[in-house]
Amino acid sequence: MPGSKSRVGFADGRMRWEPAGSLSFSKLLAVSSTPSEVPPPPPGGSPARLGGYSSPSAQTNNLAVVSLVASVGSFVAHVIPVIGGVTVALIAIVTGFMARGQIKQSGEQGMWMANLGIVIGFVHLALVFVGIVILLILVFVLGVALFGLAANSGATPSPHPTG
Repeated sequence: MPGSKSRVGFADGRMRWEPAGSLSFSKLLAVSSTPSEVPPPPPGGSPARLGGYSSPSAQTNNLAVVSLVASVGSFVAHVIPVIGGVTVALIAIVTGFMARGQIKQSGEQGMWMANLGIVIGFVHLALVFVGIVILLILVFVLGVALFGLAANSGATPSPHPTG
């Protein structure tokens, strides 16, 4: 619009607008950046993080990773003789609790991995326990049924005379 004063950005970090004519070229360079440049972080500490993300410099706890990998691997570890999936599930649970303690002390990342490793490990142990109980019940029921049939088939003479 002709006759109106043009206004541009903040000058000298103040919270009021200045007419474009009062800003020097160096002040304009400090305020603006090209699209390919990332503006510098604001003074006064680190900026707030969105969505629960932490700084990329925080490392993930190694025991938390071991716990998660062992818990998932415990389902296929049943093919290993002697060690089996139960032992690997116990390793996942123990390393998960150790990782939680380390994370609380050091502030490292990976609490969710440690928790998930613990939960999956306990779920695996519970499934193994339920499987063993079902197997024992099946063996008992089939044993009673088979021995009951064999006892009443008439293959052995009965002490009681018939007829």
